[in-house]
Amino acid sequence: MRIDEIISERQPTFSVEFFPPKTAEATEQLYETARELRKLELDFVSVTYGAGGSTRDGTVEIARALKDEIGFETMAHLSCVGETTDGLATTLDLIEAAGIENVFALRGDPPRGQEDFEQPEGGLGSAAELAAFISAGWNFGIGGACFPEVHPEAPDLETDLRYLKTKVDSGAGFLITQLFFDNQLYYDFVARARDAGIDVPIIPGIMPITNVNQVKRFTEMCGATIPTGLLRELELRSDQPDAVSREIMSARLCPLLRSK
Repeated sequence: MRIDEIISERQPTFSVEFFPPKTAEATEQLYETARELRKLELDFVSVTYGAGGSTRDGTVEIARALKDEIGFETMAHLSCVGETTDGLATTLDLIEAAGIENVFALRGDPPRGQEDFEQPEGGLGSAAELAAFISAGWNFGIGGACFPEVHPEAPDLETDLRYLKTKVDSGAGFLITQLFFDNQLYYDFVARARDAGIDVPIIPGIMPITNVNQVKRFTEMCGATIPTGLLRELELRSDQPDAVSREIMSARLCPLLRSK
């Protein structure tokens, strides 16, 4: 089932994102985790895609197994990095043949060691172009990314929203935000997006905090911020991962998710 149809029928909607493992042992652990999560009756799950197709086959196979063997509706991520249009078409055909009905269209981050994105020769240069490419040749439900704190490469929110509108106009039927830790950022972003004529569902992207240094690296990479009060409390527990997991769900830290 297409995710845009799921969202229109069910409120609220919950999903999780899986990263393709690198070993057979880790893959089996992923499936065990997925079986446990199945009990939560998630509305869909997604599977990420490595730069330059580094996890292409793994993404498609894991998405297929999560759908056919475990029973999730699935979405496969797809990015432009290092891919020609022929390569993208091949991957889209594989996704379609696997019975997957949803694709998350991404430009993708530059490969490690490369500062800026470079459009591949014979490839595409943006997620909007990828969404249009998918729409022209396949009947997938298409998702797109958005950034409550502005994409790191955009000069301001207005420019970012104008580009986001082109992504929606190109076929993205729903959006999932980059991670954020201040709910007001999300509410304000949705309001601005609506004012800009973006009327598709905007799903908040949430990352559970289990490792302080990891989440700090992620926020630095994507331009997100951690509220000062929350960061202070997390850093006090930076060498106590169990305490971070325990305290983030407690009354002590939850109020700090809205603090500045």
